[in-house]
Amino acid sequence: MNVLRRRTWLGWLQLSHEPSRLLVALAGIAFADVLMFMQLGFQASLFDSNTRLARTLNADVILVSPKAKNSQNLSTFSRRRLYQALDIPGVTQATALYSNLLTWKNPQTRQDTVVQLIGFDPDHTPFDLPDLKTQQDLLKLPDVVVFDRRSRGKYGEVISQLEEGTVVTTEAEGRTLSIQGIFSLGASFGADGTLLTSDQTFLRILPRRNRGSISLGLLQLAPEANPAQVVAQLRARLPEDVNVFTQEEFIAAEKRYWQTESPIGFIFTMGTAMAFVVGVVIVYQVLSTDVNAHLQEYATFKAMGYRHRYLLGVIFEEAVILALLGFIPGFILPIGLYRVAARATALPIAMTVHRALMVLGLTLIMCLLSGAIATRRLQGADPADMF
Repeated sequence: MNVLRRRTWLGWLQLSHEPSRLLVALAGIAFADVLMFMQLGFQASLFDSNTRLARTLNADVILVSPKAKNSQNLSTFSRRRLYQALDIPGVTQATALYSNLLTWKNPQTRQDTVVQLIGFDPDHTPFDLPDLKTQQDLLKLPDVVVFDRRSRGKYGEVISQLEEGTVVTTEAEGRTLSIQGIFSLGASFGADGTLLTSDQTFLRILPRRNRGSISLGLLQLAPEANPAQVVAQLRARLPEDVNVFTQEEFIAAEKRYWQTESPIGFIFTMGTAMAFVVGVVIVYQVLSTDVNAHLQEYATFKAMGYRHRYLLGVIFEEAVILALLGFIPGFILPIGLYRVAARATALPIAMTVHRALMVLGLTLIMCLLSGAIATRRLQGADPADMF
């Protein structure tokens, strides 16, 4: 600490000597940070919104078709697999879920929009949604659905009516649907919202769906059962037309699809990488210009006996200062942009400590890498050639 107190902060003195250049550099770094924050924020919302349904499933083990791509694009498998699963020791209950994307008329605007329709036996509790538990008996009535209040789109009047207890009607697939309840889940990249209904109503809305072909199988285990052993037995006993996952594995598979197989996940990753490259270029231009402008001074330091690593320390000092000062506005601006994006898209976008630390680390690496590149000419600076 004593050494640091006695040290002349030459890097800061050089940066602050030309305030206009410093401000331009900080603006460039902040711009790169904002881009990285936005790309990472959208990527996180992609994962969070599309795994939200999986996280609410009230199941220890989940059966799904191997042809299924994600929670909004589920294939079907035979309902008989549930009865076969019940023969495995430790499995106490098996619930079938039917799922399909549905085009319905927005009750408020009367425009067509896409929602995810999910049907299940109202006598079971397949979702861990507190709002749904108190309204589940409503689904035993024909053509009754409950609506996701966090759906994307203009539903303000509809939500107000439902919260007051007023029944709202609309149309889908040539049928009149009665919305008699409301719950909270949220929109995703694949659908604007979710409708929950009974399996009977689901099959009436979509008559081409076969009752014996289901989208998901939810298994509940006895408290004393070992989930790993039950999953192993299910995978050994059930045919290859069904995959067996624990809930954690199902969520991980959903996230893996959006991260590696979907184009949008790749786009967000590429956008973050491009923002990093932009930051490297900006900082390199600033530090390279500074090195060239003070090349004779650096050569004089060498002639005075200062080692090359001291001069490198000055450049890296500038890089760290730029990184820390540029990060401050680059961190503050995305907080407001996240709120704007969340209101506009109904997606879960918010600043997190983990993401802030990640971008700070990337910013430091970005600036240090630029500093390392900018010092190449400094290494070859010969005092004899400078004068």
